[in-house]
Amino acid sequence: MIRFASLGSGSAGNALLVESGCTLLMVDCGFGLRESLSRLARLGRSPSELTGIFVTHEHGDHLGGVWRLARKFDIPIWMTHGTWMASAEPDLGLRLSIIDSDHPLRVGALEVLPFPVPHDAREPVQYLFSDGRRRLGVLTDIGEVTSHVCSLLSGCHGLVLECNHDAAMLAASSYPASVKRRIGGRMGHLDNAAAASLLEQIDCSSLQHVVAAHLSERNNRPELAVAFLARALGDSDGRITVASQGEGLSWTELT
Repeated sequence: MIRFASLGSGSAGNALLVESGCTLLMVDCGFGLRESLSRLARLGRSPSELTGIFVTHEHGDHLGGVWRLARKFDIPIWMTHGTWMASAEPDLGLRLSIIDSDHPLRVGALEVLPFPVPHDAREPVQYLFSDGRRRLGVLTDIGEVTSHVCSLLSGCHGLVLECNHDAAMLAASSYPASVKRRIGGRMGHLDNAAAASLLEQIDCSSLQHVVAAHLSERNNRPELAVAFLARALGDSDGRITVASQGEGLSWTELT
Protein backbone atom coordinates (compact mmCIF):
# COMPACT_ATOMS: atom_id res chain seq x y z
CA MET A 1 0.00 0.00 0.00
CA ILE A 2 1.20 3.51 -0.84
CA ARG A 3 -0.06 6.68 0.70
CA PHE A 4 1.10 10.23 0.22
CA ALA A 5 0.65 13.73 1.64
CA SER A 6 1.86 17.23 0.89
CA LEU A 7 3.43 19.61 3.39
CA GLY A 8 2.67 22.42 0.94
CA SER A 9 2.84 23.06 -2.79
CA GLY A 10 3.52 26.30 -4.64
CA SER A 11 6.15 28.88 -5.44
CA ALA A 12 6.82 29.57 -1.72
CA GLY A 13 7.80 25.98 -0.94
CA ASN A 14 7.18 22.34 -1.84
CA ALA A 15 7.49 19.05 0.01
CA LEU A 16 5.72 15.72 -0.51
CA LEU A 17 5.69 12.58 1.64
CA VAL A 18 5.40 9.09 0.14
CA GLU A 19 4.96 6.16 2.52
CA SER A 20 4.81 2.39 2.19
CA GLY A 21 5.19 0.15 5.22
CA CYS A 22 8.09 1.42 7.32
CA THR A 23 9.52 3.46 4.42
CA LEU A 24 8.82 7.21 4.49
CA LEU A 25 10.34 9.33 1.74
CA MET A 26 10.20 13.07 1.24
CA VAL A 27 10.27 14.60 -2.23
CA ASP A 28 11.90 18.05 -2.03
CA CYS A 29 11.83 20.41 0.91
CA GLY A 30 11.47 24.10 0.16
CA PHE A 31 10.54 25.18 3.69
CA GLY A 32 12.74 26.40 6.51
CA LEU A 33 13.57 24.04 9.34
CA ARG A 34 10.97 25.29 11.82
CA GLU A 35 8.24 25.36 9.19
CA SER A 36 9.19 21.88 7.96
CA LEU A 37 8.96 20.46 11.47
CA SER A 38 5.60 22.12 12.03
CA ARG A 39 4.17 20.83 8.77
CA LEU A 40 5.50 17.32 9.39
CA ALA A 41 3.88 17.32 12.81
CA ARG A 42 0.58 18.41 11.27
CA LEU A 43 0.72 15.21 9.22
CA GLY A 44 1.62 13.12 12.26
CA ARG A 45 5.25 12.60 11.30
CA SER A 46 8.67 13.58 12.63
CA PRO A 47 12.05 13.96 10.87
CA SER A 48 13.39 10.90 12.69
CA GLU A 49 10.89 8.78 10.73
CA LEU A 50 12.17 9.92 7.33
CA THR A 51 14.00 7.22 5.37
CA GLY A 52 15.39 9.79 2.95
CA ILE A 53 14.82 12.85 0.76
CA PHE A 54 14.64 12.79 -3.03
CA VAL A 55 15.30 16.12 -4.72
CA THR A 56 13.88 17.08 -8.12
CA HIS A 57 16.05 20.12 -8.91
CA GLU A 58 17.96 23.00 -7.38
CA HIS A 59 15.37 25.80 -7.28
CA GLY A 60 14.91 27.20 -3.80
CA ASP A 61 11.23 26.32 -3.46
CA HIS A 62 12.25 22.65 -3.80
CA LEU A 63 15.78 22.47 -2.36
CA GLY A 64 15.98 25.40 0.04
CA GLY A 65 15.15 23.47 3.21
CA VAL A 66 16.84 20.17 2.42
CA TRP A 67 20.34 20.87 3.75
CA ARG A 68 19.44 21.94 7.29
CA LEU A 69 16.85 19.21 7.70
CA ALA A 70 19.18 16.50 6.42
CA ARG A 71 22.17 17.60 8.47
CA LYS A 72 20.28 18.09 11.70
CA PHE A 73 18.56 14.69 11.55
CA ASP A 74 21.15 12.73 9.54
CA ILE A 75 18.73 12.00 6.68
CA PRO A 76 20.03 10.50 3.39
CA ILE A 77 19.57 12.59 0.22
CA TRP A 78 19.29 11.52 -3.43
CA MET A 79 19.67 13.90 -6.38
CA THR A 80 21.19 14.07 -9.85
CA HIS A 81 24.78 15.17 -10.39
CA GLY A 82 23.59 18.28 -12.22
CA THR A 83 21.37 19.29 -9.32
CA TRP A 84 24.23 18.75 -6.90
CA MET A 85 26.61 20.85 -8.99
CA ALA A 86 24.06 23.64 -9.42
CA SER A 87 23.37 23.75 -5.70
CA ALA A 88 27.00 24.63 -4.89
CA GLU A 89 26.49 23.17 -1.39
CA PRO A 90 29.48 21.57 0.40
CA ASP A 91 28.90 17.92 1.18
CA LEU A 92 30.21 18.19 4.73
CA GLY A 93 27.80 16.41 7.07
CA LEU A 94 25.59 15.08 4.28
CA ARG A 95 24.69 11.48 3.39
CA LEU A 96 24.39 12.25 -0.32
CA SER A 97 23.81 9.77 -3.16
CA ILE A 98 23.93 10.73 -6.83
CA ILE A 99 21.24 9.21 -9.06
CA ASP A 100 20.96 8.71 -12.81
CA SER A 101 17.84 9.58 -14.76
CA ASP A 102 15.81 6.53 -15.83
CA HIS A 103 17.74 4.19 -13.50
CA PRO A 104 15.44 2.80 -10.79
CA LEU A 105 16.60 2.21 -7.24
CA ARG A 106 15.03 0.54 -4.23
CA VAL A 107 14.73 2.26 -0.89
CA GLY A 108 13.07 0.04 1.68
CA ALA A 109 9.59 -0.94 0.53
CA LEU A 110 9.59 1.43 -2.45
CA GLU A 111 11.09 1.34 -5.92
CA VAL A 112 11.93 4.85 -7.09
CA LEU A 113 12.34 5.73 -10.76
CA PRO A 114 13.71 9.22 -11.53
CA PHE A 115 12.99 10.49 -15.03
CA PRO A 116 14.22 13.59 -16.88
CA VAL A 117 11.92 16.50 -17.67
CA PRO A 118 12.26 19.77 -19.61
CA HIS A 119 12.60 22.53 -17.02
CA ASP A 120 14.96 25.48 -16.56
CA ALA A 121 17.33 23.72 -14.16
CA ARG A 122 20.69 21.93 -14.51
CA GLU A 123 19.53 18.28 -14.51
CA PRO A 124 15.91 18.17 -13.31
CA VAL A 125 13.99 14.96 -12.71
CA GLN A 126 10.59 13.93 -11.46
CA TYR A 127 9.74 10.59 -9.83
CA LEU A 128 7.65 7.46 -10.09
CA PHE A 129 7.15 5.41 -6.92
CA SER A 130 5.99 1.80 -6.73
CA ASP A 131 5.43 -0.77 -4.00
CA GLY A 132 5.10 -3.56 -6.59
CA ARG A 133 1.31 -3.22 -6.79
CA ARG A 134 0.55 0.49 -6.90
CA ARG A 135 2.29 3.33 -8.74
CA LEU A 136 2.41 7.02 -7.81
CA GLY A 137 3.64 9.56 -10.35
CA VAL A 138 5.00 12.96 -9.28
CA LEU A 139 5.19 15.64 -11.96
CA THR A 140 5.38 19.14 -10.49
CA ASP A 141 7.94 21.14 -12.51
CA ILE A 142 7.91 20.58 -16.26
CA GLY A 143 7.55 22.97 -19.15
CA GLU A 144 6.35 20.59 -21.84
CA VAL A 145 4.77 17.15 -21.79
CA THR A 146 6.90 14.59 -23.64
CA SER A 147 6.05 11.17 -25.03
CA HIS A 148 8.53 9.62 -22.59
CA VAL A 149 6.75 11.19 -19.62
CA CYS A 150 3.38 10.03 -20.92
CA SER A 151 4.61 6.47 -21.34
CA LEU A 152 5.93 6.38 -17.78
CA LEU A 153 2.80 7.82 -16.20
CA SER A 154 0.32 5.66 -18.12
CA GLY A 155 -1.41 3.24 -15.79
CA CYS A 156 -0.54 5.08 -12.58
CA HIS A 157 -2.84 4.68 -9.59
CA GLY A 158 -2.05 8.15 -8.25
CA LEU A 159 -0.69 11.31 -9.86
CA VAL A 160 0.55 14.56 -8.35
CA LEU A 161 0.34 16.86 -11.37
CA GLU A 162 1.49 20.43 -11.89
CA CYS A 163 -1.24 22.92 -12.74
CA ASN A 164 0.90 25.99 -12.30
CA HIS A 165 -1.07 28.67 -14.07
CA ASP A 166 -4.06 29.57 -16.16
CA ALA A 167 -2.81 30.82 -19.53
CA ALA A 168 -5.29 33.71 -19.70
CA MET A 169 -4.53 34.84 -16.14
CA LEU A 170 -0.77 34.73 -16.79
CA ALA A 171 -1.15 36.73 -20.02
CA ALA A 172 -3.16 39.40 -18.19
CA SER A 173 -0.86 39.53 -15.17
CA SER A 174 1.54 42.33 -14.28
CA TYR A 175 4.57 40.06 -14.71
CA PRO A 176 7.26 41.34 -17.09
CA ALA A 177 7.08 39.83 -20.57
CA SER A 178 10.33 37.92 -20.00
CA VAL A 179 8.89 36.23 -16.90
CA LYS A 180 5.69 35.34 -18.74
CA ARG A 181 7.75 33.75 -21.52
CA ARG A 182 9.79 31.78 -19.01
CA ILE A 183 6.80 30.45 -17.09
CA GLY A 184 4.80 29.61 -20.20
CA GLY A 185 7.74 28.31 -22.24
CA ARG A 186 8.79 24.73 -22.87
CA MET A 187 11.31 24.90 -20.01
CA GLY A 188 8.87 26.49 -17.59
CA HIS A 189 5.67 25.19 -16.02
CA LEU A 190 2.48 23.44 -17.13
CA ASP A 191 -0.71 25.45 -17.40
CA ASN A 192 -4.12 23.95 -16.66
CA ALA A 193 -4.79 23.02 -20.29
CA ALA A 194 -1.42 21.30 -20.70
CA ALA A 195 -1.97 19.29 -17.51
CA ALA A 196 -5.39 18.24 -18.76
CA SER A 197 -3.89 17.30 -22.11
CA LEU A 198 -1.44 14.97 -20.36
CA LEU A 199 -4.37 13.14 -18.75
CA GLU A 200 -5.95 12.74 -22.18
CA GLN A 201 -2.74 11.15 -23.52
CA ILE A 202 -2.17 8.53 -20.83
CA ASP A 203 -4.02 5.45 -19.62
CA CYS A 204 -6.11 6.64 -16.67
CA SER A 205 -8.11 3.44 -16.20
CA SER A 206 -6.36 2.67 -12.87
CA LEU A 207 -6.16 6.26 -11.67
CA GLN A 208 -7.64 6.62 -8.17
CA HIS A 209 -6.41 10.09 -7.23
CA VAL A 210 -5.18 13.13 -9.16
CA VAL A 211 -3.73 16.01 -7.17
CA ALA A 212 -3.43 19.43 -8.80
CA ALA A 213 -0.15 20.82 -7.48
CA HIS A 214 2.24 23.78 -7.67
CA LEU A 215 -0.60 26.23 -8.35
CA SER A 216 0.43 29.86 -8.72
CA GLU A 217 -1.30 31.97 -6.09
CA ARG A 218 -1.39 34.92 -8.50
CA ASN A 219 -2.07 33.26 -11.84
CA ASN A 220 -4.39 30.35 -11.10
CA ARG A 221 -7.34 29.36 -8.96
CA PRO A 222 -8.04 25.90 -7.54
CA GLU A 223 -11.49 25.69 -9.10
CA LEU A 224 -10.04 26.43 -12.55
CA ALA A 225 -7.42 23.69 -12.25
CA VAL A 226 -9.98 21.18 -11.01
CA ALA A 227 -12.38 22.04 -13.84
CA PHE A 228 -9.72 21.46 -16.52
CA LEU A 229 -8.68 18.11 -15.04
CA ALA A 230 -12.26 17.00 -14.50
CA ARG A 231 -13.15 17.65 -18.14
CA ALA A 232 -10.14 15.64 -19.27
CA LEU A 233 -11.08 12.70 -17.05
CA GLY A 234 -14.83 12.95 -17.48
CA ASP A 235 -14.67 12.87 -13.71
CA SER A 236 -17.74 12.57 -11.53
CA ASP A 237 -16.47 10.59 -8.54
CA GLY A 238 -14.22 13.02 -6.70
CA ARG A 239 -10.82 11.75 -7.78
CA ILE A 240 -9.39 15.27 -8.08
CA THR A 241 -8.01 17.24 -5.13
CA VAL A 242 -5.69 20.24 -4.76
CA ALA A 243 -2.44 20.55 -2.80
CA SER A 244 -2.37 24.11 -1.50
CA GLN A 245 0.55 26.29 -0.49
CA GLY A 246 -0.65 26.82 3.05
CA GLU A 247 -2.33 23.55 3.97
CA GLY A 248 -0.74 21.07 1.57
CA LEU A 249 -2.73 17.85 1.29
CA SER A 250 -3.74 15.34 3.96
CA TRP A 251 -2.84 11.67 3.71
CA THR A 252 -4.24 10.02 0.59
CA GLU A 253 -4.14 6.25 0.12
CA LEU A 254 -3.77 4.18 -3.03
CA THR A 255 -5.66 0.94 -2.43
